[in-house]
Amino acid sequence: MLYSAIRKFMFQIDPEKIHNFAIKSLHITGNSPLKAVYKQSVQDKPVEVMGINFPNPVGLSAGLDKNGECIQAFSALGFGFVEIGTVTPRPQPGNPKPRIFRLEEANAVINRMGFNNKGVDYLVDQVQKANFKGVLGINIGKNKDTPEENAKDDYMYCMRKVYDHATYITVNISSPNTPGLRSLQYGDALNELLAALKAEQKSLEEQYGKYVPLAVKIAPDLTEEEVEGIADCLKQNDIDAVIATNTTLARDQVAHLPHGNEQGGLSGAPVKEQSTIVIKQLAKALDGQLPIIGVGGIQSAEDAKEKLAAGASLVQLYTGFIYEGPALVKDIVDAL
Repeated sequence: MLYSAIRKFMFQIDPEKIHNFAIKSLHITGNSPLKAVYKQSVQDKPVEVMGINFPNPVGLSAGLDKNGECIQAFSALGFGFVEIGTVTPRPQPGNPKPRIFRLEEANAVINRMGFNNKGVDYLVDQVQKANFKGVLGINIGKNKDTPEENAKDDYMYCMRKVYDHATYITVNISSPNTPGLRSLQYGDALNELLAALKAEQKSLEEQYGKYVPLAVKIAPDLTEEEVEGIADCLKQNDIDAVIATNTTLARDQVAHLPHGNEQGGLSGAPVKEQSTIVIKQLAKALDGQLPIIGVGGIQSAEDAKEKLAAGASLVQLYTGFIYEGPALVKDIVDAL
């Protein structure tokens, strides 16, 4: 009831302005006694994935805390793990505003943020200040002005910077808002990128004396044949996990709504079914060789259980968390 009143207020304000206000508030309170105001007690439902012990299988998806400014705050809300980013080597402003649009009738959001972030050095500084003891994923990407043929260099640079500070690292090759990024999901481009990152992982493991798993985040807008091709590449390169899925370019469910045809990635309820289909296809193609983290359209405990039944070992929330609030985390964990 309380969150529904807060949401009603928040949804009267421009989406990006209220997002920035929320992040600033959580940043200020996250490392202070004030976080007791929103801290919630969530049951332990431990699960081991990628060799990591997660206190519960419900995580925060990348994109909400791009710069790692609210790690302690999101953990206090009950998430079993927090994924920050996407971060790029150099700071960048992202795409022109407005670039976030609510589609309330569909419980959805369209965004074309474009990897706006303060750069990997700032993020690492925030992680060090947080001194977080929980499970932390760091999601890495490439700068918009880095040519596609040099994308590998950006990922390698970020990986080296974050390796010692992450519990796992996610390679984002599926955002629709950076030109050319999604082409890295296919064929030789994907194989070359993953082979390079895997070699760098081995080098960094020797340097730091610890193994930090690598996950790859893919799009929902894939044919079954493309999913199978990605799965083969993930297996061949010994990648540790796959995150399915990012936002969609499809508009068939929302084209009739205000803002329904805005450019960008669509998240929330309309992506749920396609995300689950991709998870099922991955589960079949991977045959248990690496775990799946399910994300896309989870707005209830039943939605989360559907992702797990399809083959996911963990789930992540973003848009559902915005619409349903912190109680969604507790509801899912309680239902598992």
